[in-house]
Amino acid sequence: MSLMGFLDRIADVSTFDKAIEPARKAVQTVLKPGMVKDVLHGTWLGHPLHPVLVQVPVGSWTSAGLLDAVPPLRPAATVLIATGVAVSVPAAMSGAADWSEQEIGVRRLGALHAVSNVAALGLYVGSLVARAKGRGTLGRVLSYAGLGVATGSAAIGGHMSYAQSSGASHAATAARALTSDWIDLGPLDDLPEGRPALRTGDGSGVSVPLAAVRRGGRVDVFVGACSHLAGPLYEGSVEEVRGHACLVCPWHDSAFDLDDGEPRRGPAANPQEKLEVRMEAGRVMARLPARHQ
Repeated sequence: MSLMGFLDRIADVSTFDKAIEPARKAVQTVLKPGMVKDVLHGTWLGHPLHPVLVQVPVGSWTSAGLLDAVPPLRPAATVLIATGVAVSVPAAMSGAADWSEQEIGVRRLGALHAVSNVAALGLYVGSLVARAKGRGTLGRVLSYAGLGVATGSAAIGGHMSYAQSSGASHAATAARALTSDWIDLGPLDDLPEGRPALRTGDGSGVSVPLAAVRRGGRVDVFVGACSHLAGPLYEGSVEEVRGHACLVCPWHDSAFDLDDGEPRRGPAANPQEKLEVRMEAGRVMARLPARHQ
């Protein structure tokens, strides 16, 4: 069995769910919805913040491993290890914020990812202590062990991000199934005012759900699958969030600006895919933007 197949097996095991669920609730209690949590999600950035932050500890610890191999450069390796330890705290906070809002399979692998990261962090802290006491050889052994554990944990994180799409935009995936032609969404008068309505677009052998919101003579049309976890936006609501009229997902309350699809409230970090709209004889026509055609 490949490593990826092994990780998929772990994601299917429910044995530790009784321990994982209290941990998830604890994270949600500490990191309540609001500006701080949205910052950790990366809502302001346009994609998840966690992959950005983890570059610092991973890069620092990898570089330290190279410098430790050259005796005159070992003091610099110690500085890099300490840098990685310090930045691992906000990196862990952003990862915990994202993890708490994911589906169960991602949470299971995420728990293993977190335990591995804590083990790696412990080894690096031990390395710093050993170096401070003049036990350089032990310090290097601990840091190389930490690098090995951190590398394995990074592989788990990569599987969560790519194979399980924990940080990818589900709206972009759904958008790729649409044709590039103009889609007739029906008469403007058939759309309700101020709330999302379900419409569909032709895809590659399937119908792709769309969420259309009428505001007077204007219509905003989005891919119907929320960018966070593909929640049905057409079953959501229109609310004012932080001064912006937003389409709100019914699953996790992610809010997307009706004007441009940008996230105004997490846990979504990726923008919502918005279609171009025009009117033809009182009918609403929509199509994908050029970047998908």
